[in-house]
Amino acid sequence: MNRRDLLKALAATAPLVVAGRAYAAPQAAGRLLVVFLRGAYDAANIVVPISSDFYYQARPTLAIPRPNAGDPKAALSLNADWGLHPALKDSILPLYRKGQLAFVPFCGTDDVSRSHFETQDTIELGQPVGGSRDYGSGFMGRLASQLGGVKPFAFTDQLPLIMRGGPLTPNTGLTIVKKSNLNARQTSLIQSMYQGKGDNAELAPQVAQGFAVRNEVYQKFSVEMTQASRGAASPKGFELSAQRIGELMNGGYNLAFVDVGGWDTHINQGGVEGYLPNLVGQLGRGLAAYAQACGPAWNKTVVVVVSEFGRTFRENGDRGTDHGHGSVYWVLGGGVKGGRLAGDQVKVAQSTLFQDRDYPVLNDYRAVMGGIFDGMYGLGPQRLQTVFPGAKPKSLALV
Repeated sequence: MNRRDLLKALAATAPLVVAGRAYAAPQAAGRLLVVFLRGAYDAANIVVPISSDFYYQARPTLAIPRPNAGDPKAALSLNADWGLHPALKDSILPLYRKGQLAFVPFCGTDDVSRSHFETQDTIELGQPVGGSRDYGSGFMGRLASQLGGVKPFAFTDQLPLIMRGGPLTPNTGLTIVKKSNLNARQTSLIQSMYQGKGDNAELAPQVAQGFAVRNEVYQKFSVEMTQASRGAASPKGFELSAQRIGELMNGGYNLAFVDVGGWDTHINQGGVEGYLPNLVGQLGRGLAAYAQACGPAWNKTVVVVVSEFGRTFRENGDRGTDHGHGSVYWVLGGGVKGGRLAGDQVKVAQSTLFQDRDYPVLNDYRAVMGGIFDGMYGLGPQRLQTVFPGAKPKSLALV
């Protein structure tokens, strides 16, 4: 090797140096779990705008009563303007009071299609609305590609859009995990087909890992599975599986995704009691179980709960709500600077509704998530542009 080749080799392996400072590739030292509530949950009845008279006018049968220490069915006070659904009293409220959970109201995307599938794709892809879409590249896949030492996992039946385009990501749905029908001999024969030389040889590591991951997950999840809604786990399934998810991630997975279905509440949604309160109670208990299962790792864990959009602010004639726009995102973890409602906010009134029907989006989810990723991983502007092209990160000092 001559002197020029030696210098080139050293430059390729050295950390980036800018203005006298050295920048190594960011490392996935923290742990991230994104929970997607498919179907668009009714945020206004979970994080309740208790100071809004219009809320109580718009929801004559669904509204959650204002905080009242003597009423177990009343909202739980978060601050002067916001309360929490009483179904979350024993699971989520303690995390909020410990400063380990923050809510980001008026959050979402500028996709106004109000289509579940269209907007779910928008969220998962993390690409600008209105341009051509690359369905082979999701924002968590791009995030994983920007990090060193990442070990991703998707708790879904199929590899979700959000994880595409990144490193090899094993996946398994919470509803289909069962003991393999293949015995040891059959497994060995299948693996041998991908060994040695030939067109299939490059797949050998993936095949071997696939069998290993399935066995590992089966040991963690055993019989406590439940039926899903269109491929996503039900909230009850998430509740039953959340502790196992935490235990599995304690084995080394540090970037994970899970979706939870059943949130499309057009009819008989329920107010203090009923369908939605049952779902959110299960979700809250699942998140609390996950936090407990993390053990000491909870202090370096961030969980972000998202949904494709919110619901109409006014209840409909069937005592439910329809497809809306702005939502409320949750950010929780042992190191989260919580105990507050974060981000830009506006008084909840008829005059501030989007198109006279929905919460407005004041906090773009890509900007909010970009700020979280910057805080967790120290991603610079260039890397954040790769994760969320065209979006400017918005620091809410959550991590």
